[in-house]
Amino acid sequence: MAANHHSASEPTSKRHIHEGPKNHYLAFALSILLTVLAFVVVYAEIGRTFTILFIVVLGIIQAVFQLAFWMHMKDRGHVYAITGIAFGFIIALTGVAAVVYWIWW
Repeated sequence: MAANHHSASEPTSKRHIHEGPKNHYLAFALSILLTVLAFVVVYAEIGRTFTILFIVVLGIIQAVFQLAFWMHMKDRGHVYAITGIAFGFIIALTGVAAVVYWIWW
């Protein structure tokens, strides 16, 4: 049972340092703020194109926050997960571009 605990002579780089709830509260507050901003833009009736683009940008920002703080992608050891997500995003963007090209031309 003693083998599962870290000894004082181990380097600190191998230990998991708990960040505490501070980052989770910050990410939650930013997610709420981004959601409120989306509702404000919709209710302000600024313009359809601007509203759609603004909400998409807010969605991307919120997805990055979710991945970084809630899914812990900011920590070390997630290279394969980040690479897979980036590759999936590139595939999805290529698919959307192909459909838009096919419809418009």
